[in-house]
This record gives sequence, structure tokens and C-alpha cells, in this order.
Amino acid sequence: MSRQKKHWYAVYTRPRAEKQVYQCLAETGIDAFLPLHKTLRQWSDRKKMVEVPLFSSYVFVHIDTPDYDRVLHTNGVVKYVTFEGKAASIPQDQIDNLKLIVNSNADIEVTHKKLKPGQQVEVTHGTLKGLRGELLKISKKHRLLVRIDTIHQNLLVNIPENFLQTAP
Repeated sequence: MSRQKKHWYAVYTRPRAEKQVYQCLAETGIDAFLPLHKTLRQWSDRKKMVEVPLFSSYVFVHIDTPDYDRVLHTNGVVKYVTFEGKAASIPQDQIDNLKLIVNSNADIEVTHKKLKPGQQVEVTHGTLKGLRGELLKISKKHRLLVRIDTIHQNLLVNIPENFLQTAP
């Protein structure tokens, strides 16, 4: 009996429940991905570097049909991100790009803006080598845009111009 092919999906969580949902999914054997980045938080008495979700209220799951309901019934999961009433599948290359970004030391900025398409480029050097995305030129900085269309999120990463080449 063959298993169906797995696909990546985004699930929407209760506010500030991303880490809890990720932990519950991992404990039940569901392949999940929670992109985190480090940020400096300041309290009245101290400053501290903390890891926070890159996308608020989103966790990614790599599942096949039998696991669909199990994910949905996980504590803290609100719903799947849908398109035309069905859970929207996220292409593997977008997940791979996202993993490459969060595993690097790149300066990451998340934006919800719909940006105009630009030239497709690939990073040729550094910790993000192999990353492909859309090039933007903003205030004399070269930034690489990686879109996660399904959840309407964009990542902007500063990349030196000499690290980029036109993508094939």
C-alpha cells in the first residue's frame, strides 16, 4: 500500500502560539517547520536576544492526506491557509529558500507589501549561496526578495551586489 505524496502547507495558529503548536506537532510525529530569527528585546531592566517566529501565527507542515485532520486538531491550530476553499500547497523550493535564509546570518526583514516584480537572481557567494529570488533596489541597498505567496509574506535580505548573478 503506497502512501500519498507529502506537500507543504501553512497553518494559522492562535496569536503567540507558534512555538507551542510546533512542539505539539513534533511530539505527534508531524514534520513541521517554524522559521525563527533572533531579535533584541528590551525590558525595563535588561536587554536580551530572543528567538521569535519569522511569520507571526504561521507554522508550516509537511504532510499527506491522512495527517490533514490530525494537524487541524492540534492544540493552538486555528485553520489551514486556504485558496478557493482548499488548503494551499506551498512549493518545496519556497520552503527550501526559507530554510536557507533562517539558517544564515542574514539581516532579514519581513514585509506584507505587494512589491513589483523585478529581475530574478541567484546568490553565488556567502551563507545564502544558491538562494534564488527577486532583486529589488531600495535606497542604494541591494535586497533579495523571497516570496512565500501562499501566506502573502515576503522576506527582504540585504545581499552584496557582487554576490548576485542573473538566475538561469
